Amino acid sequence: MTRPNVLLLCTDQQRFSALGASGNDEVDTPNLDRLAAQGVLFEQCYVQNPVCAPSRASLMTGRYVHAHGLWANGVGLPAEERLFSRDLADAGYDCGLVGKFHLSSCFGGREEQRQDDGFRVYRWAHDPYPGSSENQYHRWLRTVRPDLFEADSPVDFDSLPTDVHYSRWIGNQTVAFLTQDRLTRDRHDGEPFFFVANFFDPHHGFGAPEEYLERYRERDLSTPVTRDGELTTKPPIQTEASHHSYAGKARGYTSYSEDELQEVKAAYYAMVTLVDDEVGRILAALDETGLADDTLVVFTSDHGEMLGDHQLMLKGPMMYEQAVRVPLLMRWPNGGLPAGTRCNDLVQWIDLSSTILAATGTPAQPRHQGMDLLPLARGTGQGRGWALSEYRNSGQPYDPAVHLTMLRRDQWKLVIQHGDPTSGTARTGELYDLHKDPTELDNLWASPDHQQVRTELQEFLLDVLVATEDRSQVREGPW
Repeated sequence: MTRPNVLLLCTDQQRFSALGASGNDEVDTPNLDRLAAQGVLFEQCYVQNPVCAPSRASLMTGRYVHAHGLWANGVGLPAEERLFSRDLADAGYDCGLVGKFHLSSCFGGREEQRQDDGFRVYRWAHDPYPGSSENQYHRWLRTVRPDLFEADSPVDFDSLPTDVHYSRWIGNQTVAFLTQDRLTRDRHDGEPFFFVANFFDPHHGFGAPEEYLERYRERDLSTPVTRDGELTTKPPIQTEASHHSYAGKARGYTSYSEDELQEVKAAYYAMVTLVDDEVGRILAALDETGLADDTLVVFTSDHGEMLGDHQLMLKGPMMYEQAVRVPLLMRWPNGGLPAGTRCNDLVQWIDLSSTILAATGTPAQPRHQGMDLLPLARGTGQGRGWALSEYRNSGQPYDPAVHLTMLRRDQWKLVIQHGDPTSGTARTGELYDLHKDPTELDNLWASPDHQQVRTELQEFLLDVLVATEDRSQVREGPW
């Protein structure tokens, strides 16, 4: 069989429910819905960390946070870690990337340090904002709209016109690669490709081009999922984050009025729809070039967004479904992925590298900890039955540090906030029965009726942590 092309489309901060195909009738995502109808929708995909860099490192290495070592934003991926894009390049794939990557610190205008990543085409742009690291989007924008950089008043880069918006730039660069635009001639003829389009939306700040905001501004959108007094039964760090997000670096939920929360949701959905339109342009380019049938298309996101649910905004030391569960769509017509399939097994972000290597016939790496999802997608495989996510003071740092570990198994979700000697905070946690309480309002951590379940899950978590240690080093003999 001809080796397939692979197109990985990734957003930033898109929670699992921000998708029409997932049952959300408030957000317009016709192109992503069509992609789901033509392929497989994994309904329960969990990331390995609820913030950007550690999660993205798990994607690119196929390893858990405690294995790859990039434990927080601002931490660089160790040099010995191997990216699966390097494996594909070594196997003859023409590899390219446009947009965000975030495998090392970009703080203070610092340019991201590259690994031996295998990307021949590398159009890196961490984010669209002034003061961000010098990047290819800024250089392009200075060429086409120099007035935006010379303006006397600050420019809202989230709300730039669509034709010069960061998301449109990502779409343009991806389409140019696929169509071998006469000005760029990016793609190598005769070689299969692996191309990554990393969108920044729907990341905060909450803004979008006016034409997209208009589509949601007057809609009657749902209010945040919570109830009075909810956080009194949750770990105290959530009350702190409710007042001040990002360890005090951003507005907290309690500082928003009801109208402002609705405006934030409208802007968030507007960003999602903007990305959806760019995905539509990219899928059309695959059709026009005759590449669609032989291309594995993967759409996903690096983590979610709280959006006011549980009286929380943004992301951070929290493991709610809105934070750690993301969309995952796969389409591959010639690869036997059945159209319109929904897979309810628990899958994880570390599985994507193993899946892509398997699809391309590239040998698996011994240090990879994920599983090939293609048998699950085809209805012939069996899942692992659990998911693990780890937060190690990974976002804006708290003092004392906050360390969380989440285990999802069967209908249960266990979240432990670690205490001494891990941190100076007291040990506490959360326990949810997602069958009876899918919105995670009732914390059963301290419930006398659920102590046996909690104990069994904690013991199983210890087994998971041992099972996911790195024992890839070859044993040469018994002694």
